[in-house]
Amino acid sequence: MKALHQTSFFESLMIQKRVLYALIMREIITRYGRNNIGFLWLFVEPLLFTSMIVWLWNVRSFQSSSSLNIIAFMITGYPMAMMWRNASNRAIGSIKANASLLYHRNVRVLDTILARIILEVSGATIAQVFLMAILVVMGWIAVPADPFYMILAWLLMVWFAFGLGMIICSIAFYIEVFGKLWGTFSFLLLPASGAFFFVHSLPHGFQRYALMIPMIHGTEMFRHGYYGNGVITLENPSYLIITNLVLTFIGLILVKTFSNGVEPR
Repeated sequence: MKALHQTSFFESLMIQKRVLYALIMREIITRYGRNNIGFLWLFVEPLLFTSMIVWLWNVRSFQSSSSLNIIAFMITGYPMAMMWRNASNRAIGSIKANASLLYHRNVRVLDTILARIILEVSGATIAQVFLMAILVVMGWIAVPADPFYMILAWLLMVWFAFGLGMIICSIAFYIEVFGKLWGTFSFLLLPASGAFFFVHSLPHGFQRYALMIPMIHGTEMFRHGYYGNGVITLENPSYLIITNLVLTFIGLILVKTFSNGVEPR
């Protein structure tokens, strides 16, 4: 009986894997098509956008105003912020775009959300690794001090993107206008994510309020991993983990609640 349960659980995982793979491939073809470079836009698009931002911030006026490498500063902050922002934005339209697939017994509402978030996170991750590798080889930035800590920070923010994406998608399902406003609101959140500053550079009275924002801890962790002890960072990984657990729990409950009201089209 125990072996039967184990086999059933393994088969369920395989079915889940195939469903997510099929949804992701469908999303790639629908969004990028089969012509030109096709699915390569998955990471070329964020790569080009991040490269443009890095170039703009590397003009002489910015570089001369600080002894800190501005390219390294931007590449360790802005792409991560765009990762969770784009993931939450894409999650909003996942149900409507895949409503017809819900006729299939193995396809659930949660699968459509996860597929889009996985796609966005994958593109951002590939672009981040590729761009950092190029900049290191070119000598524009130094080799990271602690790559493992950077990977840990990135994975925690990927987890954050999943939890946030489920919640945003659920709210947008109940309040349609929220889905249209979230893109603008999430853009306004970018400055508060720590992408453009170190927490220790803020006035002392504002630091504790800044550290209430979960995204700041991911950015501070990522920069700590890159710069090492060369900079002062005030991250708290435990706070980010607890936040992710809460977001994931709330997100799963919300998705489960409204899934029963979603009808295939």
